[in-house]
Amino acid sequence: MAKLAGSAGVPVLGDKSLDFYRDPVGFCQQKIDKHRGRVFQCRVLNRATVFVCSVRAMRELLCEKSNTFQKDPTDLMTNMYGDTVVTTNGEEAYLLRLSLTTLFTGSCLKSSNDYITSVCERHLKDLSLSGRPPCLYSAFKRLGTELVLGLFLNVRAEEQPQLFQEIVQLCTQHWHGLISAPVNVKVPLWSSGFSNALDARDRLMDIIKDKLKNDTQGFVGSLGSLPLPDSSSASQHLLLFISALIPKALASLLTSFTLALSGNEQKHRRRAAEDPDYLRRVLLEVQRLWPPFIGGRRIADEDSTLAGFHVPKDYGVIYISHSVHRDPEVFEQPDHFLPERWSGRNAGQEHFLCSFGNGPRSCIGTKLTDVFLKEACMYLLKNCDWCLDPPSQDLEYKWLPVSRPAHPPAISFTRLDAAGCDGSDTS
Repeated sequence: MAKLAGSAGVPVLGDKSLDFYRDPVGFCQQKIDKHRGRVFQCRVLNRATVFVCSVRAMRELLCEKSNTFQKDPTDLMTNMYGDTVVTTNGEEAYLLRLSLTTLFTGSCLKSSNDYITSVCERHLKDLSLSGRPPCLYSAFKRLGTELVLGLFLNVRAEEQPQLFQEIVQLCTQHWHGLISAPVNVKVPLWSSGFSNALDARDRLMDIIKDKLKNDTQGFVGSLGSLPLPDSSSASQHLLLFISALIPKALASLLTSFTLALSGNEQKHRRRAAEDPDYLRRVLLEVQRLWPPFIGGRRIADEDSTLAGFHVPKDYGVIYISHSVHRDPEVFEQPDHFLPERWSGRNAGQEHFLCSFGNGPRSCIGTKLTDVFLKEACMYLLKNCDWCLDPPSQDLEYKWLPVSRPAHPPAISFTRLDAAGCDGSDTS
């Protein structure tokens, strides 16, 4: 059993949270280079914390030893969303997942296809006709928001525009407060962001409870009929499902997909449009290089090991998706965009990824996300052509709270005619 590289520091003074949040990718790479290893320790959130940047350690953390490394019961997500499938531990988490899984698979998933198709067509048609959207990430986020509210809450933008806009504003207010300092302060003419988030949550919960009471169709109706632990569980889960997290993740992946196939990549776009299996490999490679979330956090419930290193009880553990996905022991040429790496002998190796977690606590909605992405990407591939304009741009990413280009990329879109040839440039 080896000793962890690095130092856990001392309380408060030895905390490295600010350094990490300023540049999480650079922070981890610096530590990897310094310690010549992909598992190390330092102090984050004033807790001795192990950083996991290797595939082997990630698989142990999230799969083989998932019962040892638990979700933090004092985490801010628990305070804001309550006991949900994301925040609970043990048998409760297993039972919640078992109950909810049916809503994200099989016939429930298929029933969503027509709505997903119609929303993607409407939004992406506008995107291509605009020639050059002011912010690609924002355009995709609007698409994701409409999909989420329509599917999970039965609120359609074209049918209930006022309610739709109110929920969008409340979700934004809730999210911004969630990622601000958790200080609940109200004084005349000013309230803290966290306080505003709590107010937004209360209003959202009123809307959600009304929907659960009166809607019997779709996801809302199905959720209300599930055998959940208590009367508040359904509303807490709906609050989580309509949060800003899902639209942001979709926008992040769609933006990265568009950038990865921009430039002189027309032959790759055409191949992806004609070959669903190649599109699948492209999306896996996009997810590998540009995971939407930086990672996840656990707490050691007892003394254990990760990749042969001793992890004491009560240590925090953070897995960093960006670094795990660039582990050279698993991925050759880890910094290169190579969709072909997911074919041949490497086919079926998606378990090396952790963009949406991994193991028994992985994201419950990955199949639905996959449907979203494939529908949107296929529409773009069959109806649009695009390129960076100008060809050389600063495409540096920022990674918190969701990965996206630090500066909005300038991309020109053109429509493809019925024969698949370029139409006239509308920009």
